[in-house]
Amino acid sequence: MFSDKTKLADTKWRIESFKQEKWNIADFMIEINTLVMKADTDELHAIFLLKKNVQQNITKTILDYPPIAIPKILKEWKVAIISIGQGYKSMEG
Repeated sequence: MFSDKTKLADTKWRIESFKQEKWNIADFMIEINTLVMKADTDELHAIFLLKKNVQQNITKTILDYPPIAIPKILKEWKVAIISIGQGYKSMEG
C-alpha cells in the first residue's frame, strides 16, 4: 500500500515537471499520455499540463487561433499539439 502511494506521488511530481524541451512531439505526447493515465489526472488538469509543458511556441500558436477554433477538450488539444509540433519539425528539416 505504501509503495503504491509513493509511486503515485512520484508520478504526479514527474508529470508536473515533465517538459518537452528537446523531445520530438510524438515521443513527448506518448510519455505525457502515459503519465496522465498513471497519475489519474483529470481532463482539465491534463490540458493545463499539456499547455504548460509543451514547447511554448506550440501553445502560443494554438492560443492565437480564432477563439472558435481553440481546442476545448483534451482530445482536441492533443490533435492540435501534434499537428503544430509536426509542422514545426517539417519546417526545420
